[in-house]
Amino acid sequence: MKLFRIAATAALAMSALVGASAHAADAFPSKPITLIVPWNAGGSVDLTARKLADILGKSGVTVVVENVPGASSTIGLTKVANAAPDGYTVGLATSSLMGAVAQDMTKLRVDQFKALNQTTIEQMILVVSKSSPVNTIEEFVALMKKKPGGVSIGTAGNNNVNHTFAAMLARANEVSYINVPYTGGAKVLTDLAGHQIDGAVLKPSETLSQINGGLIRPVGVFSNERVSIMPKVPTFAEKKIDVFPFGDLQQMSYLVGPKGLSAERAQQLQELFAKAIASEGYQTFARDYGMKVSDVRGDELQKQVVAIQNTFNTVAPKIFTKQSQ
Repeated sequence: MKLFRIAATAALAMSALVGASAHAADAFPSKPITLIVPWNAGGSVDLTARKLADILGKSGVTVVVENVPGASSTIGLTKVANAAPDGYTVGLATSSLMGAVAQDMTKLRVDQFKALNQTTIEQMILVVSKSSPVNTIEEFVALMKKKPGGVSIGTAGNNNVNHTFAAMLARANEVSYINVPYTGGAKVLTDLAGHQIDGAVLKPSETLSQINGGLIRPVGVFSNERVSIMPKVPTFAEKKIDVFPFGDLQQMSYLVGPKGLSAERAQQLQELFAKAIASEGYQTFARDYGMKVSDVRGDELQKQVVAIQNTFNTVAPKIFTKQSQ
């Protein structure tokens, strides 16, 4: 009987050990998550990724940010699409992906990804160097008309939301311009501050420190409402300049994983990042940089992605084929 009790105790202990090991194996995440940013370091997408990584790090989850810039974000996002669908490689996509898809610049398609969480929606602004003679929307338009085809506008990427608004501004005023695409907002700002280009279409988050430092100044907002942290900067709509002739277009960033992610793993990732996005630290970060934040995830997010893609599909043949330099 004593031998039986020992055997039974050993069996129970082994069962508990196996159960604990299985639970540990199922725990997620059990190792660092790689978050691919398909843009250079220093831009708003990079800032967003690093803020999320910092917040999650404080809760015990290690997130390693990896910058893989190039080809309007498609190089980095291709790496995400081809990653193992285990939840340990995710990426930050933006509306730039939809622009590239609409132009057949990439073999990627939005349905090759599992949409996870919306991270930001940002308004675009037109900015100029401190040495520019331009101070208002009217003065920038006058410069474009005075130098038809000679005014250069820098954008973070090509055939994306930034490029669309630059082209729409020129189109609304019946002039041509020089489109100057870069691999990220930080590089645009360097050339703008050095007066190598006449203007740039960027996000408030990318430009705030340079504006506060007096290196550049905002001229107008490509939106129907002013930017909360730049209340004195008028919108193009206020000046009766239509930069939305083909429908509303938003600059959105959102987390994606490979298409093959299981429903369970996708939900785990969504809940993990949703907590970080809802935190006071992230909400304050978003407000400080003029970003809008909503808890949109999964199927609802995918519908928004498809809607932006449809707008780009309409815009692309009308704008990019003629305006792209």
